[in-house]
Amino acid sequence: MGLLRLGCLLLLGVVATSAFGEKKDEEDKEPFECPEPSGNFADPATCRKFYQCVDGHPYESRCPAGLYFDDINKLCTFKTDARCGPIATTPGPVTDPPIDLAVKCESNNCGLPHCYCSKDGTLIPGRLDPQKTPQMIIMTFDGAVNINNIDNYDRLFLANRTNPNGCPIRGTFFISHEYADYQMIQRLHHEGHEIAVDTISTAKGLELESYEKWAQEMIGMKEILGKFSNITGEDIIGMRAPYLKPGRNAQYEVLQDFGFVWDSSVGVPPIKIPVWPYTLDYSIPHDCKAGTCPTRSFPGVWELPLNAHFVESFEGGHCPYMDQCVLFNHDPDQVLEWLMEDFKRHYDQNRAPYMMPFHTTWFQQSELEKGLLKFVDWARQQKDVYFVTATQALLWITEPKSVDTLSTFEGWDCKKRTVPPQPCNLPNKCPLVFKQPNAPSQTRYMTTCFDCPRQYPWTGDFDGDSQPENEIYTKQNRKK
Repeated sequence: MGLLRLGCLLLLGVVATSAFGEKKDEEDKEPFECPEPSGNFADPATCRKFYQCVDGHPYESRCPAGLYFDDINKLCTFKTDARCGPIATTPGPVTDPPIDLAVKCESNNCGLPHCYCSKDGTLIPGRLDPQKTPQMIIMTFDGAVNINNIDNYDRLFLANRTNPNGCPIRGTFFISHEYADYQMIQRLHHEGHEIAVDTISTAKGLELESYEKWAQEMIGMKEILGKFSNITGEDIIGMRAPYLKPGRNAQYEVLQDFGFVWDSSVGVPPIKIPVWPYTLDYSIPHDCKAGTCPTRSFPGVWELPLNAHFVESFEGGHCPYMDQCVLFNHDPDQVLEWLMEDFKRHYDQNRAPYMMPFHTTWFQQSELEKGLLKFVDWARQQKDVYFVTATQALLWITEPKSVDTLSTFEGWDCKKRTVPPQPCNLPNKCPLVFKQPNAPSQTRYMTTCFDCPRQYPWTGDFDGDSQPENEIYTKQNRKK
């Protein structure tokens, strides 16, 4: 991640504040005002606290012992990873002219399997009755897979945790490059998990970048997975933008041009009835939480939105990622109760897919991990609940079937799955030179079953052979 910011900003210069310490005098502390109605925001005086804003009202929260609030990722993390805030942000220039804007849903002109929309996004595909609709749970994991988290995933996806059709539960992994272990990623793919892409660098501010930059990040990540994890391009059809900041129209142009089928970058503010996935033939049927969603029509591209997680009392706040809700003082049974109430907003209403997005942070607290395992085992006892990958969810959405017929649904039948190659037992551990612009050279370690590259792969050099490949990512070349 490079050198991380170690200092907090002073508040009006009145009281001296240590970068990761407490304000010396709390008596003159002014009431916190929410910069936006909803979201997590850094405490101006200390990295140990932050505020969760709900409908414009701030709720003071404290990171657990040993963790600090990162004002970029908006979560509590280790001191060395925390970018202390408040970090000023300025709205990016609007680069897309206000033409060719997507219109509101016209359901009579939008039919499955290639198009789906509804007025407010809450309608069940196929107009099925909720009791005949399977409740899908999509567990997703953002970032690198490596020795620091693979054991957590193995404990979660035990062989005896199966769906009602007898197939093992599986998740979707959005892979970013730095610190990734490509032998472990290959194993996850072999076992039946879905591999999707984040970006190579997870750079801040990518939402403001051009088509070419998004292509370098997304398609480069896809190429790296192909070369070092032996995952074919046909198996990688989904992506997620870093920090849930969609790249306006540029990102979705790349999705279309390079054969992606779906995206999952758009957050939904807290609403009573959750939103179903939809295609981008028409405008987004809910408020754009990030403010950088696409404005044009992208026919056939599916969006799997991230419905906000919250309970009726707003205990723990609300969050798109599970680990961004404040459940630090809960024991495993309380975590289970919180997850059950959040889940039942989907299950008791329109059964929109219950997406559970995680960072590794969730698994760094044993109470949260144990609570999750309790929830998974509770949910598996429901005869109409299925843990599926993002693409498996879309297979059902494009061809809706009553829950009582799913034992023979081919899209979820693990016995008919083409099993990818098994990874090697003794991978290469490659110490590689890593050189970023305007920064000193460093060493990065990369593990793969294939030959070590010449240098650490990065944007513009995804195979690490020191030969720039930027020209293949240009919009002009895609149109040739």
